[in-house]
Amino acid sequence: METQTQLLQSPTLNLSADSNTTVNYKRDADNYITQLFAEQLPAVQTGFFNAHMSKDKIVQPHWHTNVSELVIVICGEVVTTVFNPFTQQLMTYRLGPGQVSMFPKGWFHWIVSLCDVTHFLTVFDGPTPDIVYGSDFLRFTPKEIMNLAYCVNEEAYAKAVAPIQESIILGPPPGCVKASTPIIQEAPVYAAAGYGGMSAQPVKQPVAGWNSFQQGYMYQQKAVEPEMWTPVYAQPVQPTGPVNPYPSAPYGGYGSPQAGWGQGVGQAMPYAPAYPYGG
Repeated sequence: METQTQLLQSPTLNLSADSNTTVNYKRDADNYITQLFAEQLPAVQTGFFNAHMSKDKIVQPHWHTNVSELVIVICGEVVTTVFNPFTQQLMTYRLGPGQVSMFPKGWFHWIVSLCDVTHFLTVFDGPTPDIVYGSDFLRFTPKEIMNLAYCVNEEAYAKAVAPIQESIILGPPPGCVKASTPIIQEAPVYAAAGYGGMSAQPVKQPVAGWNSFQQGYMYQQKAVEPEMWTPVYAQPVQPTGPVNPYPSAPYGGYGSPQAGWGQGVGQAMPYAPAYPYGG
């Protein structure tokens, strides 16, 4: 295998590639993932997935044994969740265009799209990420082991995981009849300060028929104690204009999507859009 120095000194050195051409996974025409890693561009020392998703689709729970991951939203909106093994808590973030969240190496995580025409990148700090899928963990763990480890009913477990017949990367599987449960439930939700022009505020949880203006954002700020984090709340900020009915577009705050909204172009207004919940 060539070293990085040898690659850069090669007379056939190539420093360009198309991240749209190599399909990693395709669920349907609106939900698919393309990639660019060392296999596509040997000189690269990182790599990423291009993920395109529609509303209520999920990048299934999984973890990476050898890399950390950075999620960057291009357009649309997502909720990312990662399990913190040190605090034994879920850390959930709502992201819009230009915002990011991170998954440390080895931490269990997933991503949910909140609207159609969502596009985001997942960038890794290594060119060859290893992936362990939750679907594989569930379907290959013997029911007897689940019973021995957790006193789970063997037959009930086998029945519950029976529909999982393959590595489900983008879920739910086609034809799945899912219950109408909120994507965001008990876990706290965080958004970056200033998202959509809003100050940081406490997040409201979805309720039945939830389709009104969401008052809440919360962010993490370092506390006095070393290596500890605590949520800090700001005073509520009321919207200064009508609600934008196009949550996947840049938040112009009124009227139709701005020109180029699919590419994340446009100016943010001093209030956030509504987030209609379609469970």
